[in-house]
Amino acid sequence: MNQTKITLSPKITSLSAVVLLFLLSGCPQKLPPNNYAVKRVSDGDTLVASDAAGKDIKVRFACIDAPEIAHTNAEKNSKKAADKNQFKWGNLAEERMQQLVKEGGGRVVLTVTDTDRYGRKVSEVRFPNGTFAQEVLLREGLAMVYTPYLKNCPSATVVKQAEAEAKKNRRGIWGDSKFVPAWNFRHSDK
Repeated sequence: MNQTKITLSPKITSLSAVVLLFLLSGCPQKLPPNNYAVKRVSDGDTLVASDAAGKDIKVRFACIDAPEIAHTNAEKNSKKAADKNQFKWGNLAEERMQQLVKEGGGRVVLTVTDTDRYGRKVSEVRFPNGTFAQEVLLREGLAMVYTPYLKNCPSATVVKQAEAEAKKNRRGIWGDSKFVPAWNFRHSDK
C-alpha cells in the first residue's frame, strides 16, 4: 500500500495557527450606542440601565402599562382585594421582566421615543437577540396597551396584535375578571 506524505509549508502552518487563535479568542464586539447594561428591574414596565460611561438611565417602557407593585409597607400589608389582585399581577410582570433580562445577558437595546415628566426615558425595549419586551409582556397578559401614548409608539401595530392575542386566549390579566387596569387602579380611592 502506497502512502503519500503531505507536507505543509511553514507559512501555511503559521497562518493556520493565527486563524485558529483568532477564532478561539473571538473578536471584541463594539456595542451599538443604544445598548445598555441593566442595573435593576423596578417593576413590570420600568428599569434602570447604565450607559457605557456608567451613567444611570431610568427607563419607562413605551406603549404599555403593567400592573402596579406594592411600594409602601401599607400597600404590602393591605387586606383590600383590589390591592392584592393588582400587586399579584404586578409582581408576576416584574418577575417576568427579570427573567427576560437574565435571558438577554443583562443588556437591553433602547429606542427612546420620549422623556416623561419624571425624567425617565420612554423607550421601546429589546434584548440583544431581538426579543421585544413589550410584546412579550402583552402576549402573556402581563401588561396592557396604553392607548394615549400609542402615537409615540413605533411598534404600535405589534403591541396591539400581541394584546389582542392575549385577550382572545384569556391569558394573564385577561382571564381575571377582577383585574383593574393599572391606570384606573392608580387613580382609584385606595
